Amino acid sequence: MKTDATARTVHSPRRSALAVAAVFAVTAVLATAPMASRAAADERKTTVSVTLPTDPLLVQLNQVALERSGPKRAVVESTGAAQAGRYRVLSGDRTVAEGELKPLPDFSAWGAGKRYFEADFSSVQTAGVYRVEATLDGRRVLSAPVRVRDQALFATTADKLLDYFRRSRHTGKGDRRIRIFETDRFVDVHGGWKDAGGDTGKYLSHLGYANFFNPQQTSMAAWVLAYTADASADLYRRAGLLKRAQDEAFWGADYLHRILDAEGYFYTTVFDKWGAEGAERMVVGYEGDDGRYTKLYRSAYRAGGGMAIAALARASLLAKQSGRHGSVDGKTYLADAIKGFDHLQQFNAQYTANGVENIIDDYTALMAAVELFNATKESRFLDAARTRADSLMRRQAADGRFISDGGTRPYYHAVEAGLPALSLGHYLDIETDDARRGHATTVIKAALQHEVDITRRVSNPFGYARQSFQLAKDGKADGPVLEGFFIPHKNETGYWWQGESARLLSLSTAMAVAGRKVSPALPADWAAFAQDQVDWTLGKNPYGISMLYGFGKRNPPTVASSAGDMFAGGISNGITGAVGSDAGEGIAFGPGPDDEQWRWVEQWIPHSTWMLLAATSMARSR
Repeated sequence: MKTDATARTVHSPRRSALAVAAVFAVTAVLATAPMASRAAADERKTTVSVTLPTDPLLVQLNQVALERSGPKRAVVESTGAAQAGRYRVLSGDRTVAEGELKPLPDFSAWGAGKRYFEADFSSVQTAGVYRVEATLDGRRVLSAPVRVRDQALFATTADKLLDYFRRSRHTGKGDRRIRIFETDRFVDVHGGWKDAGGDTGKYLSHLGYANFFNPQQTSMAAWVLAYTADASADLYRRAGLLKRAQDEAFWGADYLHRILDAEGYFYTTVFDKWGAEGAERMVVGYEGDDGRYTKLYRSAYRAGGGMAIAALARASLLAKQSGRHGSVDGKTYLADAIKGFDHLQQFNAQYTANGVENIIDDYTALMAAVELFNATKESRFLDAARTRADSLMRRQAADGRFISDGGTRPYYHAVEAGLPALSLGHYLDIETDDARRGHATTVIKAALQHEVDITRRVSNPFGYARQSFQLAKDGKADGPVLEGFFIPHKNETGYWWQGESARLLSLSTAMAVAGRKVSPALPADWAAFAQDQVDWTLGKNPYGISMLYGFGKRNPPTVASSAGDMFAGGISNGITGAVGSDAGEGIAFGPGPDDEQWRWVEQWIPHSTWMLLAATSMARSR
């Protein structure tokens, strides 16, 4: 999410003196203005600058959990001239595997002067805790430890991921009576989750004014919790987490029930300009880095409405299956979902910023229709799903990538790039027509192969998922289609770019779910791609940082002033292209100044949402 730098400089309302802590070496510079009083001392600015490690030899790997029977690869970085080296995999002091390091192609996009090697220890398939030792030019270095086991990601992280949602609940009483923008109406919209560590706003989505950047936020979290608590009940039960997962799912569904207007639309945002002094908290739309209030508060499919419908429909199934529910019963959840769907089928385009549906409307409406069919078995919802699936599949280009609009703008998304393929994977679950199933299967295969192909098109030692995009001119994507690692900074939003932890995890999930529905024996390059994105988030990146707080050897620094609370199980936004690069070239993590640190350090609900879905999906596929 985004800070209002003018009003507060930060998401968090706290502007006291800052305690900046990190579990790894960072540069901290404290600049203090002349102080005439204690209050002046509280206005000190703290800058945390995180730079790339300069060690002559490093081993970067997933620091948290690796699947016993899955890919296991470490990247060795060297500043020396060595052309070859060796590695050992250690369990305590015992060597369990060893071999020659594999030299990787030259790579200088994130800085010159390094050579890269790979240590592939996928053959290690005994549960345990391991380190990778690399030796080059007489130098020897040991990696952080990583646990290897069955259902590794879920077993290791699910407890804290659920705890993150619990601790992110919005429990204040103020939202029981707030005003709808430019009206005299007051509504009860209490509950839900705070959007980010330093942001107490509640969002089904934001960035709607830019048309192609809407992320699925609260409603996606509600759906993932309801879906996994229902479809993966045995997984949660064996871990002793089922009731907690159900409770959190119903907490989310109850909030969606409250923000469904009597007319049938969902309120997009509960917002107060990031807590700016004097700003009224209300149901309102907003745009830009100054949080200008707008009338865009009725959620289109792409602005969270579609996933809200999907979440309520799945919550109704969860209530039926579990015999439990939240503040309203399962029949009410389903009635809400149908009401919202029928309304958006008629008015969706009117609720978009430009009056034209795009790819995000397609895949979110598809998810809504699929879940309504699952809950009701009514043929009209299968018909609606077919219509949306057809529209989505027509947007695929010859090379497998998707097009966002009716023209040539490539689909690129910093949060949910895997959701188009994932939605088609869920559509396959309800489609009975062989021709339609065949078409969807072909589209999914091409889409997933494109992700692998574009990622491998250039030297890429970490396997970071690349993307195609256009730069923005006068608020619209324009010019040649480019390719790169990170989201372009010069995009249609005018200001919004940040780390892409959720995007990476969405792609891993798409491979695990949609990939196995079209190819049960997942191709090795698909499996490696899926694991690479999880690995990056959990520490196999050039900074050696696990973005999942409380897990791994190194975590992001605590920057309370611009990132707010940091909870175990929360995931920081992550690594970006270099500051000042329109196309997002180069690399950066937390370079400062402090009022910009939200881009990298702040925990945001979509990241943990996608991690939980990835963890359950990968566990179920084993």
